[in-house]
Amino acid sequence: MNPHRLTRIATLLAASLLTASCGTIDPTAFTRHEIEERVVQDEKVMYADQEPITSPITFQEAAARALKYNLDYRLKLMENSLSKNLYDVSKYEMLPRLVAGAGYISRNNDSGGTSVSIETGEQTLSPSTSQQRHQTLANLSLSWNLLDFGVSYYRAQQKADQVLMADERRRKVVQNVLQDVRNSYWRALGAQRLLHQVDGLLGRVRTALQTARRVEREGLMPRAQVLAYQRALLDAVNLLSLRRQDLELAKAELAALMSVPPGVNIVLADDTKIEPLPPPPGNVTALESLALRQRPEIMEEWYRKRVTENDIKAAKLLVWPNVSFDISGVHDSNIYLYNQAWIDTGLRVSWNIMKLAQLPALERAQESQNKTDDMRRMALSMAVLTQVRVGVQRYALSRAEFNVAEESLRVDEELLRYAQAAARTTFDSDLEVIRAEARALLSRYQHHATYSNAQAAWGRVYNSVGLDVMPEAIESHDIKALAAAIDATLRQWEKNVLTGPAFDLKESAKSG
Repeated sequence: MNPHRLTRIATLLAASLLTASCGTIDPTAFTRHEIEERVVQDEKVMYADQEPITSPITFQEAAARALKYNLDYRLKLMENSLSKNLYDVSKYEMLPRLVAGAGYISRNNDSGGTSVSIETGEQTLSPSTSQQRHQTLANLSLSWNLLDFGVSYYRAQQKADQVLMADERRRKVVQNVLQDVRNSYWRALGAQRLLHQVDGLLGRVRTALQTARRVEREGLMPRAQVLAYQRALLDAVNLLSLRRQDLELAKAELAALMSVPPGVNIVLADDTKIEPLPPPPGNVTALESLALRQRPEIMEEWYRKRVTENDIKAAKLLVWPNVSFDISGVHDSNIYLYNQAWIDTGLRVSWNIMKLAQLPALERAQESQNKTDDMRRMALSMAVLTQVRVGVQRYALSRAEFNVAEESLRVDEELLRYAQAAARTTFDSDLEVIRAEARALLSRYQHHATYSNAQAAWGRVYNSVGLDVMPEAIESHDIKALAAAIDATLRQWEKNVLTGPAFDLKESAKSG
C-alpha cells in the first residue's frame, strides 16, 4: 500500500476514535451483584490467616492478637511499606535521563527549495531536495541537569523522612491498640465473671418484687415498710441493669480489637486471683525526660521539620544558575545525508537572574518556618509532660480507689454472710438477704470496675511515656511467641523504668 495513503487512513482512524470516545463516557454505578461480591471478599480478607482460638485468652494473648490482626495496625504497616516504596522511587529521580526514541516521517510531496541572488534577486539554483518523502529516525540521548539533580536529592531526603514519620505513626497505633486492649480486657473479664450472677440475682429480685406487691395487696405488713422494700428492690434492679449493659459491651469491644470473626465465642483466662497492681511510679521527672525521647508524636514532628526545611532548600536551589549536559546518538534513514548517523553533545548554562530577588524572602521564610516548627514541637512537648504527670497521678488515684472498693467488697460480703446466717423463714428476712446480695454484687462489680480503671490508668502511663512493648517483626511470630515477647517487655519496662529506682535514660531508650 502507498505510504501516503496509509498515513491518511491512520489519521482519519485516530480522529474517528477520538470523536467517538468523547460521547461514550457515562457515570457507571456498581451493580448489586458487584457490591455483594465486594462484601464477601472484604469479609474473607478481614479475617484471613488467623490462628484459631483453642484455649482461654490471657491479656498478653489478647494484646498479641490485636497487634497482629488489628486492621488499623495492618493499615499503618501498609502505609509504612508504601512510604518505603515511594522513597525507593525517589532515589531513581536523581539519575540522568536516558531517552530512546524512534519515529517515522512521511509527506505527500518533496521537501525542497531554491536560492536567489542577494544582489540581483535572480534564481541561482534549480529547485532541489535533500530529504526523502518517507524516512525513519532513531536516537538515544543522555541528559543531566544540575538543578533537577539538586531538587530530586532534596525530594529523596523528604521521602526518607516520611518513611520515618510513617514508622512513628505505626508505633503510635501499636501503643493505642495496646491501651484499648488493656481497657477492654479487664472489663470483659469482669463481665465473664459477673454476668451470670447478675442475671440470677435480677431474676430473684423480680420474684421478690412480685412477692412484695402481693404482701402489699393482702396487708400482711405495714404499707410504708413494704413500699420502702419495693423502692430498695427497684433501685437494685436499675443499678444491676445499668451495670449489665456495661458488662455486655466489654466483650464485643475486645473481640473487635482482636478482629475476631462474628459468631466466635471468646473465653478469657479466669484465674482465681487477679494480678496485683504495681506501685505508682516515683521517678516522674525521669519519666518525663524519657517521654521527650520516646513519644512518637514528638519524633514525627521533628522529622516533619526536616521535610519543611528541605522544601525551602529546594526552592533556594532554583535561584542559582543551571548547568545541563546532553549527549545523544542519532540515526536518520534519509539517503541524501552525507552522514546518516552522528553524535550530538552539548553543555548549557542558564540563569534566571530575576529569581535572585526571591533569596531574601526565602531566607526569611526558612527562619520563620524553623521557629514555627520548633514552637509546635515545644507545645507538643509541654502537652506530653503534662500527660505523663497527670497519668501518674491518675493511676495513683485509681489504685487508691481500687483499695477502697476492695475493702467495701469485703464488708458487703461479710454483711451478706451475716444476713444469710440470720435469715428466718419470713418475708422480711428474705428481702434483707436479697438486698445484701444486691449490695455485695454491686460491690463485686465496683471492685472489677475500679480494677479495670486502674489497669487502664496504668496503660495510660505506658502510653504517655511512649514505651514500645512489642518486637519489630510481627509476622514471624505466632500468637504464643508474640504474647511471651510482649509479657517479657512489659515486665522489663515495669521493673527497670516505671517502678524501679533512678535509671539511665540512654539505656532505657535502647531497651525500648
